[in-house]
Amino acid sequence: MTLQAYRELLSRRPFQPFRVVMSSGESYEVRHPEMALLTRTDLLIGTDVANDGVPAEFTICSLLHVASIEPLNLASAS
Repeated sequence: MTLQAYRELLSRRPFQPFRVVMSSGESYEVRHPEMALLTRTDLLIGTDVANDGVPAEFTICSLLHVASIEPLNLASAS
């Protein structure tokens, strides 16, 4: 996936939540565009979200190790 493709994924309106699956098998959910920050080499994903909606921590995901991006079906997850 190109850097531009990640930018488009995060700027899509309406935003479509997605899951990032890493080559290690770990996965992270991006439920809101403000929960992810894109750099040239990494995607920083907010984790451990507090009640106020602000992430307490973040995970650095190297773009080289992203195995796939999957859409999240929030209706079935609830």
